[in-house]
Amino acid sequence: MNSLNSAHSDSVVKDIVLLVVRVFIGFAMLSHGFPKLQMLLEGGDIEFFNFLGMGPKISLGLTVFAEFACSILLILGLFSRVALGFLIFTMIIAAFAVHGADPFEKREMSLIYLSIYLLLMVFGAGKISVDHMIEKRKRASDW
Repeated sequence: MNSLNSAHSDSVVKDIVLLVVRVFIGFAMLSHGFPKLQMLLEGGDIEFFNFLGMGPKISLGLTVFAEFACSILLILGLFSRVALGFLIFTMIIAAFAVHGADPFEKREMSLIYLSIYLLLMVFGAGKISVDHMIEKRKRASDW
């Protein structure tokens, strides 16, 4: 029997792929969130999308939380599904509200991020994550 066809190897490959995707997409989003964090910390006049009339500063702060803080959580695999919820919401707003009237090329990046986040939401962070370590420890202590 070929060991590459076993159920165990499929699980290992799946967990490695989930780790690689989580880390890559997390760092990719950090490259969008970090400049926004700098803009927020610099102060001054902030020109940013005013979501639901909350004001550009609050909208920017929420976007920084999602794109920066939640990306770090995603990379670690810590509170992954909660972090993904914020990231998914942010990408929906980016694709359909911020760039809703723009041509597809402007919305494409946020839609790609959205689709990857949805896949990660469905499949979870995998076994190579802090979430899995916490769950494993919980199960061991429950008896």
